[in-house]
Amino acid sequence: MENNSENSPNKIWLKINTFINKNSTFGVIGASFFAAILIIVFVFQSYQVDGPSMDPSLKNGDRLIVWKLPVTWSHITGHPYTPNVGDIVIFNAPTLGKQLVKRVVALPGDRVLINDGKITVFNKEHPNGYNPDTTLAYGSSTKIPYTFNEGIPIDEVLGANQIFVCGDNRPVSEDSRLLGPIYLNQLVGKLVLRIMPVNKATIY
Repeated sequence: MENNSENSPNKIWLKINTFINKNSTFGVIGASFFAAILIIVFVFQSYQVDGPSMDPSLKNGDRLIVWKLPVTWSHITGHPYTPNVGDIVIFNAPTLGKQLVKRVVALPGDRVLINDGKITVFNKEHPNGYNPDTTLAYGSSTKIPYTFNEGIPIDEVLGANQIFVCGDNRPVSEDSRLLGPIYLNQLVGKLVLRIMPVNKATIY
C-alpha cells in the first residue's frame, strides 16, 4: 500500500531534494554575483570619456574597458606596475577629484623637456633625446597638435615611481604639464578596448 502521509520516506526525500536544489540555485547566483564584483574591482573597469582631451584618438562619450589586473597584482606583490610609453592609461587625479584618461609619454627616470611645441624625452636608450609623438606608432596614426606650455619650457626629471602623461589634444588637455608627474600608485589601469560606439570598437 502506498504511504501518502507527509512523513512518508518518499515525501521527506522530495522535500530534502527540493531544499538542496533551491539552495544550490541561490549558491550559484551568489557565487556569480561575488565573481562579478571581484572582476569589476580587480580585473576590468568600464570608463566613459569625459571631454575632448584625447581627441581624435578618443571622443567625448566613448565607452572604454580598462585592464586593471596588472595594477591589482602590483598591490599584492608590492612591485609597482609601469606601463609602456604610448599606452593610454586611466589614473586618479586627487586634485581634480576624478579619474582621467591620458597617454604615457615618459617613464620613471626619464628627463622630459617641453619647448617650442614639442616633447623631447632623454633616457639611457636615447641619450640625445627623442620625440615620442613622432617616433612611436601612435604618432603615425594620430596627428598630435602643438604641445602648448604657456611659453615656459618644462624640464623635469621623473622620480623612480613617476610617469609623465599628456592628452592627445594638447591645447585643451589637463595633464602632467599642469598636474605634474603622475605617481604609479595613482594608476587605475590600461585601456584595452573601446566598446562604444560600436562602429569604432577598437582593441588597444
